[in-house]
Amino acid sequence: MKTVNLGRSGVQCEAVGLGTWAMGGWMWGGNDDAAAIDAIRASLDAGVRMIDSAPAYGLGHAEELVGKALAGRRHDAVIATKCGLVWHVQKGTHFFDEQGKAVYRYLGRDAIAHEVEASLRRLQTDYIDLYITHWQDATTPVAETMEALLALKREGKIRAIGVSNVDAPTLREYLRHGQVDAIQERYSLIDREIESELLPLCRAHDVAVIGYSSLALGLLSGPIDADREFQGDDQRKDNPRFSRENRMSVNRFFAEIEPLRARVGCTFAQLMIAWCTAPERITVALCGARTAAQARENALAGEVRLGAPESALIDAAAARHLAALMP
Repeated sequence: MKTVNLGRSGVQCEAVGLGTWAMGGWMWGGNDDAAAIDAIRASLDAGVRMIDSAPAYGLGHAEELVGKALAGRRHDAVIATKCGLVWHVQKGTHFFDEQGKAVYRYLGRDAIAHEVEASLRRLQTDYIDLYITHWQDATTPVAETMEALLALKREGKIRAIGVSNVDAPTLREYLRHGQVDAIQERYSLIDREIESELLPLCRAHDVAVIGYSSLALGLLSGPIDADREFQGDDQRKDNPRFSRENRMSVNRFFAEIEPLRARVGCTFAQLMIAWCTAPERITVALCGARTAAQARENALAGEVRLGAPESALIDAAAARHLAALMP
């Protein structure tokens, strides 16, 4: 599996990482803790080192599962987690409610100092490899946020600094105040907004690009039953992308690229993940998994290599069938 650098930090991982949002349970129709722990360990066994989490994933629950799964194996993993969505104080801007608690966007130095200690405790570690500002806070100057992050780096509590859900001007402001090692943004075959400004800016400043939702919440994981119903608080239940008509379009797309999939010798999900990390695209593709089998399948995508002709074929098929799904 291809090894990549997270900017200039010296931290290395593979081009495929494991995302743990669904393991927290919130917005994914519940969770199975035992299966989640198995999935994390299966990822490590398959050569995937980056395990990405956040306090907001189940109000700390996903981080706790990562900590349990990595017991005795901490040095096998590259842990990425986040700060900036808080429920211990009511500062910044109210963002959403989760499990009866009001969650705020806030990146003040006081909150970052509190959050890093809580994450270290839940993760059962004394350092975090990549610490990411989860969502941006318009009420706190970027200079203050970066000052707090750089202090944590000097103290050895974090090894690299990342930012997420930023626009190009905000990233430039971060870069004015210190080294940014990675950004984390939504990126998939049907989510390509970052290609216009953020990707060129990151290349110019040696900033790694980590893509989340590489399979578009599962929509691009392969042919999907057009009549499937999503239950409970599963966010896909009311997502217009998952309409019956759109799922039929996705199935037509996969039917067209079936000969390519067969020739490459991989699953559709692996093909979509490999598309994300093909040359001139992103550094790491994060993939969610809730079972060991899903984790192993995602990991194998790191061994799939797509050249320009294969990428062009996929792009052309997407233009024919998935244009209505693209922002």
